[in-house]
Amino acid sequence: MDFYKLKSSNPTDYMTIIREMEDGFEVKIVRDRGGYEEETTDFLSKSLFESCLRTGYIEKISKNNKLAANA
Repeated sequence: MDFYKLKSSNPTDYMTIIREMEDGFEVKIVRDRGGYEEETTDFLSKSLFESCLRTGYIEKISKNNKLAANA
């Protein structure tokens, strides 16, 4: 499973790809909301996903980096 760091004020917010489809991705976004995790599931088109990577809004990270950020 791939993890992506989100560009936000909270460095522990991240996104994972749940499923790849022909026209995009089903993603789970996890945000730290003052001590509890808020999880949302959404669709992200392939073009928007690529744009987010190019602009630095999301950045691929390893699972170890994700765990270290949440520690």
